[in-house]
Amino acid sequence: MDQSSKTPLLTRLRHETRRRELSIISSRRVTPNMLRLRLGGPELADFVSASPADHVKLFVPDGTGGKVMRDYTPRRHDPEESWLEIDFALHDAGPATLWALQARPGDRAEIGGPRGSLVIGGPVASWVLIGDETALPSIARRIEELPPGATVTSIVAVSDIADQQVVETKADHEPIWVHRKDPADATALATALEAVALPPQTFVWIAAEAGVARALRDAVLARGVPPEWLRAAGYWVVGEADASVKDL
Repeated sequence: MDQSSKTPLLTRLRHETRRRELSIISSRRVTPNMLRLRLGGPELADFVSASPADHVKLFVPDGTGGKVMRDYTPRRHDPEESWLEIDFALHDAGPATLWALQARPGDRAEIGGPRGSLVIGGPVASWVLIGDETALPSIARRIEELPPGATVTSIVAVSDIADQQVVETKADHEPIWVHRKDPADATALATALEAVALPPQTFVWIAAEAGVARALRDAVLARGVPPEWLRAAGYWVVGEADASVKDL
């Protein structure tokens, strides 16, 4: 595979960072293991999220009178109606998940960021997006935002069929769902990836447990995809609380 003659355009944007005091508008289950909160308030007036891979800091009680920060994807944002949606994968029993499960309309919420955005553009002919539940909000947002004529394949690992999501898009989307028991095992995603073509000018985006993301990155590179056509991140690290590896 020769993609050396063309490279994607990666643009880093910086945003003003500050904390925003918001309130819960609604809470609903997207699937049995995915909860969506809609947050709103006047402090969203200048909120910017330019990339599906962005993250905001969510400040939640730590159970001892203090607060902890956790990273979450801005799933959807409507600047005209001044609301922001965040999805929570419920397999984690950490403080942010517990807070989200208990959140009710009218409750206060505090976020910070995004600090910046990495916008991927240029001569991208197709996309392959790979991840687990923690990456699904970002994957689904990118699929939704792709324009007509774009080609995208998603490979997402979830517990079972009940956790699959329907993603509306104008792009040509091929969803591949794999079911696995151990989210720190790359086997199911790697097997599905083997059957997916990676033609020139395909941008591959990966996010999952750090060891899984690393194994998938290595598999993509072994197939001749140049590093500049690949982004991989460990959204979480097995056995470590609030750990991540942003760039693998």
